[in-house]
Order: sequence, then C-alpha cells, then structure tokens
Amino acid sequence: MHSYYNIAAQDLGKGSKIPLCVLGESGEVFYELALEMIREIEKNNEQNKHTVMICPVGPVGQYPIFTRLVNQRHLSLKNCWFINMDEHLTDEGQYIDESSLRSFRGFMNREVYSRIDADLLMPPAQRIFPDPSDPEAIQKLIGSLGGIDLVIGGIGINGHVAFNEPDPSLTPAEFAGLHTRVLSISAETRTSSAIGDLGGNIEDWPKKCITIGMAEILGARKIRLGVFRDWHRAVIRRAAYGEVSSGFPATILQHHPDVCIYVNSNSARLP
Repeated sequence: MHSYYNIAAQDLGKGSKIPLCVLGESGEVFYELALEMIREIEKNNEQNKHTVMICPVGPVGQYPIFTRLVNQRHLSLKNCWFINMDEHLTDEGQYIDESSLRSFRGFMNREVYSRIDADLLMPPAQRIFPDPSDPEAIQKLIGSLGGIDLVIGGIGINGHVAFNEPDPSLTPAEFAGLHTRVLSISAETRTSSAIGDLGGNIEDWPKKCITIGMAEILGARKIRLGVFRDWHRAVIRRAAYGEVSSGFPATILQHHPDVCIYVNSNSARLP
C-alpha cells in the first residue's frame, strides 16, 4: 500500500501538496463552498466587476445554502456568469432530455435558478453549459470575459475533475492542456455514480458527456473543491500526496497557485 493511505486524520494536510481544510460534518464543507461563491460575488460587485464561475452538479450540497444567502443578502447576480462543468449526453452525442434526473441542466434550473429571487437572477444567456455541437465556444467565452474567477467542484473516484477522465497515455502537461470536449464516461465513474444515485443501475447511466477541460479549470484564479464520501478517504490522500499523473487527474491541481480542498471528518478517516 502507498504510504499516503496511512496518513491519520489528525495529520491530514501536513506536508500535503494541495492545501486541505479538514472540517466536521458534510454541512460544513457545503457551507464553506457556498461562502466561497458568495464572497467572490460580493467582492466583485463592490468593485463593479463581473464574476465568472465554473460550477458543478456534484457536489450539490452548497446550492441550498448559496440560494438562501443570495436571497437573504439581496445579492445581485446580474453581473455573474455561471459556467457549468459538464453535462450527460445521449449515445448519439446530444444533450439528454432536461426532464431526466440525470440532466445537470434540469438540476440547475430546478434547484438553483428557480430558487433565487427573480430580481437578483442573472439572465439566461449568462447560465452556460458546454455545447456538444460547439465545444470551442467555452474557451472563447472565457477569453472574452477575462478568465475564470472561481471553480467549485469535487473529485471523482478515479481522480477526475469535472468529467476529465484519466488518460495515462498523456503526460501531465498534455492532460493539463486539454480543452472542452465530448468523451466517454469511464466504467469507474459510471459505477460509482450509479451506486450513489440509481441504486446500482449501471445499465441506464449515460455513457457519454461533454466536459470543461483541465485547461479551463487550471486557468482559473481560484479552485475550491469539497469531498465527503467514504471512498474520498483514499481519493483525497492520493490527490494531495500522490505523484502528479494523468492517470489520476486531481493530482495535476498540485501545480495550481490557489487551490484548497474542503474535507469532512468522514473523508478524513483512514481508508
């Protein structure tokens, strides 16, 4: 076994190559992610600047907190662009139907945008998903907006960030240069997702997706991730202490100048 899997919870973060913030319950992780979003928007609003974020659908526990705080603080999102990380596709490479529970577009509309007061919400044109018919549009949009302020996200069981699935045939530098694209979802990702959300029904889990690239993520000024599941115990240790490898993409974040991973007490436990 690799030695980093033996790092005790009380020592997690010591000597790590990615800063770790070890908290208590999962709610604390989600609250910190929500606050990261709120603070970035408040700071930029005060300076009359726009805010550009890459947002996930997984983790999602930050969104009830975020929407509540936006409404309570009467925080305008009019000058915000939310760019979602990814979306599931049909076998033919088109968006799955928005009514599907697997649709990230449907989730954002139901659980985020519909819960924000209309007078605070950004217009639909600023709620962005990568488009399988025009993947290059994301890179162009980010360039026109002056870059990404903040990435919020998680880490998959095989180290993927967004749906940037491992590809050991590439060097870390080559992998870090990958842009938004359509790709097949790995068996590991489909299995872990189906266990968590479809009662183990791998057969009906989407096989394709479109994802923001590592190039877009690594180009952001800040990256904040949250982990909280049982299998994150091993994932977080490899991500923060392991060798940088395109076979475990989260390790590539070790080269980013402003990244932090929020860890709950469950994920901090020994694997």
